[in-house]
Amino acid sequence: MCAHDTETGPARSRNWQGPWPKTPGRVLGTSFVRLYQLTLSGFIGNSCRHIPTCSEYGYEAIARHGLLTGTILAARRVGRCGPFGTSGIDNVPETIAGPLAALRHRATH
Repeated sequence: MCAHDTETGPARSRNWQGPWPKTPGRVLGTSFVRLYQLTLSGFIGNSCRHIPTCSEYGYEAIARHGLLTGTILAARRVGRCGPFGTSGIDNVPETIAGPLAALRHRATH
């Protein structure tokens, strides 16, 4: 059975489906992540150490927190994927605290 042939209906996207403001920066950032998923991701291999994958995490981080903050969160996540990095469930934070919060506030106002 293919991934798109489910008995419960059409397949859902592997990316975050929650509501998010469709600002130009977020749309651009999530489009780059989606382009990566459709092109280069298959060549790099499916050896993800985390759930969700780094590209899924990046998509959600940009969609929820904006282009700049989301990109920083995604870069930190990719940095944790090395051979001596972490593994397991690592979800995008609901809220941002510390220096990233100030950066996010400044970028949106």
